[in-house]
Amino acid sequence: MKPAIRQPIDIVEDSDDDFEATERALKRNGGLANPLLRFDCAESTLLYLSKVMHGSDDPELAMPGIILLDLNLPGIGGAAILSQMRSQLHLAEIPVVVLTTSTDPRDIERCYKAGANTYIQKPVDLERFFKAIQQLKDYWFELAILPGQGKCARRQL
Repeated sequence: MKPAIRQPIDIVEDSDDDFEATERALKRNGGLANPLLRFDCAESTLLYLSKVMHGSDDPELAMPGIILLDLNLPGIGGAAILSQMRSQLHLAEIPVVVLTTSTDPRDIERCYKAGANTYIQKPVDLERFFKAIQQLKDYWFELAILPGQGKCARRQL
């Protein structure tokens, strides 16, 4: 019997440095069982999600367990990804955490109105950033019970 494919953690981030810091923070303090998938623009993210949603010949494609979304992306931007996801029934339940440098109240309000589950400002200090990602992991993968997980199931990292 073929083992189940773990849900990937999609990281939508155009900055190489910010992606590397996020990856390091997620892998810190133990192994990470879920694959990390990086997308550096809205278009590639939406194309991937469309393939997952509509089926694909690739058996490795899996619905993301969570999406970490940078707001300030080239092209149509992170808010557009969020709006398009929330308009699609099969994508609407995927938790989306906006992880951005912006503290503009208009950005925060726009993201929550578009369906963000959480809005986190990226701390500039690396240790504070690692702590923020650890808290995010603790919440989303240890405490939260999400759709499709059953009554007591937890997502595993």
